[in-house]
Amino acid sequence: MTEEKKLKIALLWHMHQPFYFNPDTKKFQMPWVRLHGLKDYLDMPLNSASFDNIRVTYNLVPSLLDQIELYCQGYTDRHQELTAIPARDLSGEEKKEILSGFFSAHYPRMIKPYARYRNLYHKKENCRSDLSLATDTYSSSEWRDLQVWSNLVWIDPIFRGDEPFVGMFEKGQDFTEDEKDDLLKAQIDLLRRIIPEYRKLYLNGQIEISYSPYYHPILPLLIDTDSSKEAIPDLDQPSKRFSFPSDAEWQLAESMSHFQGLFGRKPAGIWPSEGSISEETLKLFSRYGVKWTASDQEILYYSMVKSGRNPRDFSTYSAYIYEKAPETRLFFRDHGLSDKIGFIYSGWEHSRAVNDFISNIKSIGESFSGRPDDLIIPIILDGENAWEYFRNDGTEFLKNLYQALSEEKNIEMITFSEAAEMLKPISIPGVYAGSWINHDFRVWIGHQEDNLAWDLLYKARQMLVEYQNNNPNTDKDLLNKAWRQIYIAEGSDWNWWYGNDHIGNYNHAFDALFRRHLSLVYEIIGQNAPNELRQPIHAGISEAIIFYPEALVTPVLDGCLTQYYEWLGSGYFDCARANEIMHRAKSMIKVIYFAYDHSRFYIRLDFENSFAFVDLDRFQIILEIKDLNLKRIFSGMKKSGTTDEYEYKFEQIFEVGIKRESLLPAGSGEIEFSVALTDGDKFYEKWPTDGWIKINIPDREKELFWQV
Repeated sequence: MTEEKKLKIALLWHMHQPFYFNPDTKKFQMPWVRLHGLKDYLDMPLNSASFDNIRVTYNLVPSLLDQIELYCQGYTDRHQELTAIPARDLSGEEKKEILSGFFSAHYPRMIKPYARYRNLYHKKENCRSDLSLATDTYSSSEWRDLQVWSNLVWIDPIFRGDEPFVGMFEKGQDFTEDEKDDLLKAQIDLLRRIIPEYRKLYLNGQIEISYSPYYHPILPLLIDTDSSKEAIPDLDQPSKRFSFPSDAEWQLAESMSHFQGLFGRKPAGIWPSEGSISEETLKLFSRYGVKWTASDQEILYYSMVKSGRNPRDFSTYSAYIYEKAPETRLFFRDHGLSDKIGFIYSGWEHSRAVNDFISNIKSIGESFSGRPDDLIIPIILDGENAWEYFRNDGTEFLKNLYQALSEEKNIEMITFSEAAEMLKPISIPGVYAGSWINHDFRVWIGHQEDNLAWDLLYKARQMLVEYQNNNPNTDKDLLNKAWRQIYIAEGSDWNWWYGNDHIGNYNHAFDALFRRHLSLVYEIIGQNAPNELRQPIHAGISEAIIFYPEALVTPVLDGCLTQYYEWLGSGYFDCARANEIMHRAKSMIKVIYFAYDHSRFYIRLDFENSFAFVDLDRFQIILEIKDLNLKRIFSGMKKSGTTDEYEYKFEQIFEVGIKRESLLPAGSGEIEFSVALTDGDKFYEKWPTDGWIKINIPDREKELFWQV
């Protein structure tokens, strides 16, 4: 690479939250828009804009900005309301509610470092699952401190030197009701700064802003649910084919109109929800004059296969154009580098992480030393979810990263719009339909719960169309309100929580909200909602006991669930379900996850809530590999360990990574393993109880997870 030529990097931070607003209560069902607004949405653009030669793209979702504005207008969430209640006036049920939700933060980074919050957490944990007992152990002062700390830890570090935050961090405990009220008011003041700050930085040219479709739908599926068959031809489908391109067009057009209203111009770029594209989606973008969009490098790979070209002849680091959508430049993110920031670097010391990132960038540049002017390295990832897993919310990492990039003479940070203008695109005849998650749409369609949700959406939409056609004089505002509920229900976040992909504490809440939006479609126009909308879609844990990996997985071995995405695509053995089938007493191990990447095989153990993790000090976990005479014993007394063969960590969960060659001479082949839990000489449980979990680890570079 010569002195005159610079290697260009385009970095995009995607900001998104589901639509939590409950149309009945007029409150937010969950507090995450507010809490991430305090911790992520404002500091991120301020941070990058403080460097003169750093240009970063921020992707915003209109429905996220709508929710921020609603908070600024005085709408609240339940966490906020519970915080505002004077501690002495809390009822027993309200106290239980607080104990169930006010420790929803990453323990190592957001609870453990703060003595008072940590002590309150352990006080509750010592009562195990008995919330009635726990409510009797806190004093009024402790309840008030818990109310404060569950909000205070979400204040971004760059604002902690401001009042009232600085005084509260210094004080640490024994807060007053007035101090708590001041904290709640200051939170809203921070939220009020978010949208004006983005507008100012964008109009000053310090950042670029792109948008996503309005309610974050998977556009290819709105256009035609059959697009999911391209990646998985035999994927189960809804009983009714959902194919309404006009809805996809509304989601895009309304998003662009929203952007025009806020920023006085049309957006140049659209980041499609979950990186989901298809040929018809790109044609829609091109018709609306979208200058650029992006997806994942796996989509590029399969697009080349689809086009009859050798994928190895085409680089992720180029601009592309679909020949039937000539207005829109297409970029494909570097999957590995993006995921390193999102999932790997949080467990590293920040200088090591920055050096590794810069080293990777330089290696890419050196491999294309003859043509750096034709190259762009697209880095795209969530801009909000990773930081609580970094030390100090990632503040040092980001500042050091931007500083290092700004000082590199042969590296230039540019926006995606600049990349679209600078680079001559490569034309491709075909584009593969998929998302940035495993290059398919399986998360949102195919499971019986997903498909039922699509069918209920289809039915509500068809009813509305028929009503509109049969009642042409109906008030337009009324119809628009009903259609708005359809568009909200088309968002991707509802089906994210259906099926087996993501099991957590909020599946039933998302299910209820989705069905409520559909019920309102009927009620707004005076129709009776069908009884099926009163029945839950989410049925809980699947009847199946074992599922096999669907993607390469590289988790952070920190003993914590670092991200929902972290183990996405792994296989798992459901010990809890196996217990139910065998009518046994409850086990301590709830789920065994297993996965692999190119270098290691991973196992993760999740424990039942009633199992106090501090007790694990006296337990041993025995991993046994059948026919290989391999038995590994991991002692709770030593909560972490590293050897040449493996690395493990106990914290809230157990995680271990073992070199593939330590299991199989060639690093590939079939293994059968079991997991047991003992206490010295006393045996507690083994999974599977009378057999082995069998898995085939394929040869490297042959790990294909799609079907043809």
